[in-house]
Amino acid sequence: MSQTPHAHPTDLNTAKQLGLLPEEFQHIVEALGRVPNFTELCAFSGMWSEHCSYKNSIKWLKTLPRTGPDMLAEAGKENAGLIDIGDGLACAFKIESHNHPSAIEPYQGAATGVGGINRDIFTMGARPIAQLNALFFSHPAETKSQWLMRGVVKGIGDYGNAFGVPTVAGQVFFDDSFRQNPLVNAMSAGIVEHHKVMSAIATGAGNPVYIVGSATGKDGIHGASFASGDITESSADNLPAVQVGDPFQEKLLLEATLELIDSGAAVGIQDMGAAGIICSTSEMSEKGGHGMDIYLDRVPTRGGEMQPYELLLSESQERMLVVVHKGREKEVEAIFDRWDLQCACIGEVTGQDRLRFYMHGTLEAELPASLLVLGGGAPVYEREFAEPAYIKTAKQFSPSQIPQPKNLKDTALKLHAQPNLVSRTWVTRQYDSTIGTANLSANKPSDAAIIWVKGTQKALALTVDVNPRYVQADPKKGAMIAVAEAARNIACSGATPKAITNCLNFGNPYQPEAYWQFVHAVKGMGEACKAFGTPVTGGNVSFYNQFTKGNQTIPVAPSPSIGMLGLLHDLKHHTGLAFQKPGEAIFLLGEATNDIASSEYLRCFYPDLLSPAPYFVLEKEIVLCTLIQHAIAQGLVASAHDVSEGGLWQCLLESAYPNMLGFEAFLDDSFRPDAYLFGEGQGRILISADPENEEALLDLASEAGVPLTLIGHTLPNKVRVEGEDWGNIEDWYTIYTESLEKYLQVTQ
Repeated sequence: MSQTPHAHPTDLNTAKQLGLLPEEFQHIVEALGRVPNFTELCAFSGMWSEHCSYKNSIKWLKTLPRTGPDMLAEAGKENAGLIDIGDGLACAFKIESHNHPSAIEPYQGAATGVGGINRDIFTMGARPIAQLNALFFSHPAETKSQWLMRGVVKGIGDYGNAFGVPTVAGQVFFDDSFRQNPLVNAMSAGIVEHHKVMSAIATGAGNPVYIVGSATGKDGIHGASFASGDITESSADNLPAVQVGDPFQEKLLLEATLELIDSGAAVGIQDMGAAGIICSTSEMSEKGGHGMDIYLDRVPTRGGEMQPYELLLSESQERMLVVVHKGREKEVEAIFDRWDLQCACIGEVTGQDRLRFYMHGTLEAELPASLLVLGGGAPVYEREFAEPAYIKTAKQFSPSQIPQPKNLKDTALKLHAQPNLVSRTWVTRQYDSTIGTANLSANKPSDAAIIWVKGTQKALALTVDVNPRYVQADPKKGAMIAVAEAARNIACSGATPKAITNCLNFGNPYQPEAYWQFVHAVKGMGEACKAFGTPVTGGNVSFYNQFTKGNQTIPVAPSPSIGMLGLLHDLKHHTGLAFQKPGEAIFLLGEATNDIASSEYLRCFYPDLLSPAPYFVLEKEIVLCTLIQHAIAQGLVASAHDVSEGGLWQCLLESAYPNMLGFEAFLDDSFRPDAYLFGEGQGRILISADPENEEALLDLASEAGVPLTLIGHTLPNKVRVEGEDWGNIEDWYTIYTESLEKYLQVTQ
């Protein structure tokens, strides 16, 4: 065999065309001591893309709290985060974006996002038991938004339903900034026994290396680079960069992988996601301090002859790289044959930091594994950032600028029909939320999804949260609010927040104003996670999300999605958001304010007015979450629902709908009526309780220093505010359930 890489001359211009910076090309030449050939340069293009290397974000990501007493895997070092949940069990969980593919081909873009995140879970030995998602579109009445939304939701539903994992929670947020560039964030969680956890590592010189699962095709080539660039009018020309998914193949791959792990024949396993073979071989090798010899002509392919660089960079779905203990090859091959999956030995582990890729006996590329990867030779940058001018304008906002509504009921009716406040039933009915029979929230809706850990009295609590409007107004505070709201959702459901995974969706990192948003959001997230004791287990950064307005390129509203894991220690403490019966007392736990900043109310009636993020005090959030957990544990609470988008009024209605109960609510003369009902000041929870528990609740709240206000009581049907008849609960429910379908022009 040839011992020097096959020559395919490259130069700086070739590097630029592949997305590499001039200084990066020079660094590669110096590190190798020669000019790389085309195949090698393609490898660097994929591995040094933002999507794989985090070169523009890792400096700030390292400031996040990344350790905790329950963490079983170092943040970012494995395919997913891993948290100890007791009884010898752990939860593997992660969230990632599939934004750019979904913008171009929404069905496959979203479907393959679901497939990829589930592979991250089961390659660690965990069986996925729950999926979540966070979706961001423009107004649902817009034609393009409808096309994107229909494709994305159907892609998620079709793949997840066929794969056999319930979609249990998520969010859909509408904002004009997502018109050209929607965001699609997929999250998955699974359960694994401690002794079955599998690492993404390559060790043991001479151990064989297998590629398993689907054949490799030309779909997804340069997908990592595609995800690390701007969406433009010509982006549709990059359709080959969008992968095609097969959920039935993935189901087989799941079962075969778990059987392989049970057998003990595997050394390490890694999902073949972004940048394909080059990513899996380099990351597993670098982690294990080894190398690999890979024979690309042994890779099973479909669709004709493929070039070496295509084989290295293809992101065809439902594939994984497996390092196997030497001598157990027949056993491994038998497992995959039993599941009717391809399983091909394509190389072996070597004892040095060197990746060698051969094609028909010719050495096509030879590279140090450590030079390619994050934490090794991949570049790290500190970009310039500057506060956007709009921030100063937003800070000048005062509620006194806004006149009181002339008719509070009419205002509430219009507000309740806004896209961000209406029911998402059109979306959720396309997802199977009950498969696996562990989703306890299916019959008892709660602020977080509660997923039973079978064989125990425990459950996982899962949620994904962010309000891009808050982050746009104040990135640091907005990101802190996202963490705090996730924690409130967990606590209101009766569980304890444990850890987070994040998906950080921002604009072009080379634009100082967009990078300023990113930096300050990371700072806020880190501060909040430290306060809540919820370390960051890993996640994803998605840059280059933006839209064109005239001659300007403007970032989408910054959206750091927070996926939080909590643990419900006893199933009997699972608390729903629904009022339970007529005659319950309704309390507001937390501080009411005159704040209407960044609210749906303000956006609805004054859409062009800039304002800061809503009222928020981190220290009070910690106390509030602890308090509601204690109240639930003592059996004092019938329902709990955190106050968020739409304010107290939206919260009251959402608690009333599940059991179709009415309520009477009273205002507080100390506050503007619109701010009291529709403001989105943070740190508040709406609870209902048996009236006889009022004194105990008051004592508990007083001891914690948290205001507890009796604001009304539940009724059989009627809705009343300050004694005024505001109609039947059915009338409001009709607005809530039918508005989204009207926007989407859905016909039955």
